Amino acid sequence: MISEQLVDLSRLQFAATAMYHFLFVPLTIGMVWLLVIMESVYVMTGNVVWKDMTRFWGKLFGINFALGVTTGITLEFQFGTNWAYYSHYVGDIFGAPLAIEGLMAFFLESTMIGLFFFGWDRLSKPQHLLVTVLMAVGTNLSALWILIANGWMQNPVGAEFSYQTMRMEMTDFWAVLFNPDAQAKFVHTVSAGYVTGAMFVMSISSWYLLKKRDVAFAKRSFRVAAAFGLASVLSVIVLGDESGYTVGEAQQTKLAAMEAMWETKPAPAGLTLLAGINEAEQKNDWEIEIPWVMGLIGTRSISKEIPGIHDIKARNRERIVNGIVAVTALESLRAKRDDAVAKQMFEQHKADLGFGLLLKKYVVDVRQATPEILDKAVNDTVPRVTPLFWGFRIMVGLGFAMLLLFGLAFYSTLKSNFMEKPWLLKAALWMLPAPWIACELGWFVAEYGRQPWTIYGVLPTHLSVSTLSVNSLYGSLAGFIGFYTVLLLVEMFLMVKFARMGPGSLGTGRYQSESDSALAAAHV
Repeated sequence: MISEQLVDLSRLQFAATAMYHFLFVPLTIGMVWLLVIMESVYVMTGNVVWKDMTRFWGKLFGINFALGVTTGITLEFQFGTNWAYYSHYVGDIFGAPLAIEGLMAFFLESTMIGLFFFGWDRLSKPQHLLVTVLMAVGTNLSALWILIANGWMQNPVGAEFSYQTMRMEMTDFWAVLFNPDAQAKFVHTVSAGYVTGAMFVMSISSWYLLKKRDVAFAKRSFRVAAAFGLASVLSVIVLGDESGYTVGEAQQTKLAAMEAMWETKPAPAGLTLLAGINEAEQKNDWEIEIPWVMGLIGTRSISKEIPGIHDIKARNRERIVNGIVAVTALESLRAKRDDAVAKQMFEQHKADLGFGLLLKKYVVDVRQATPEILDKAVNDTVPRVTPLFWGFRIMVGLGFAMLLLFGLAFYSTLKSNFMEKPWLLKAALWMLPAPWIACELGWFVAEYGRQPWTIYGVLPTHLSVSTLSVNSLYGSLAGFIGFYTVLLLVEMFLMVKFARMGPGSLGTGRYQSESDSALAAAHV
């Protein structure tokens, strides 16, 4: 059996790598469409300020993109180094969207980025705008295929286990492609990226306006970011509702844990706004509930129940018992492929194979599982409630706070009085970290809430890891965290440096950099 320490370290290493990587991704996804908007206005009006805006914000986009690629490549290698059995077990399905992402999206994105930076004097205005649009399309296609792969991990449709190859095999590519979970995750994630890009541009523009420098440039940037941000944050909230519905359909355990719903409530279930969670006794000591809302989000009806954790555990116990039969039959088929009785038993119970494999964490022969071991496996099927419950609520709270900010900012642009509201500009500046925190929490809820599975209901996490030494994992974990921290510090240093320089860093002579402004002030 795989040691629990090995599994925990492998999970921690992948989580750390993914979380670092996703510090760069949302800004890349979001800023690229702002560049499209700015350059489109330049092409239509010929106003050179919009070209300068595209070039300046594009410079910050390029810094972020370069470091995002560096951190992202490592993730795909980890599937082979740290999760070898996972790669073998589901490689036929999981590998396809990742391969398409590299061939279709990443090459397009990388090529267009090169043309974006070096084609200003070599391409006509419409040609360069087309390059920027294709760069944006490539960035979003890249996100699409990666999220199709991740969506399949959450809701494994279009595939089935083959006892002949002892691995999952794709049966319907189109089911994988149009997986409702993947599609909901894609639109929700890219919308969150748009919010991040808008907040980044609006925050830095607010800093310029508070400093009374490059005002014409900053005012235009602020207006674009406010409008784009308001549309984006509204999309995040609306599409988040759709994402909640797909979770309710495919991952009822995750939904129950996110809502601290221990007991099945009469339909339509209320939304627990706040609660005092008591995991030891598996109940809430107190809770504040909004009637009906959770039922409408999770089931799109007022008549369907959302099962609570206790009922889910009872159902999972039955599936584990059935899974014992599936695992036993599969082991017989591995020894004798033409065993007709074993084949019949496996076909009858193969839907619960993954639940039977949960017992492998505790015993080699699942038939020897005691009632105590069975209880442990049942408890494993539900992740810890407290971090999911509060992580989700902090994420949602930040989302509504950003909605308020973008709403006020957009309204002030319509009134053309945001320069007269330093409190609004300061609020935009201080809210800069909010979309990153919300994005990281969103991924935490999605991935931690899937436990104990790498492939939901199919492959337990403890069976997915490579056979590595604990010492090697400690070493590589320290190396990754150290290297990625350096990259993050480099990113922050470069972003702060060029943001402080402002559009004066373009060398057009139309703007003053911060150092020029300081020298002028000192001279006066």
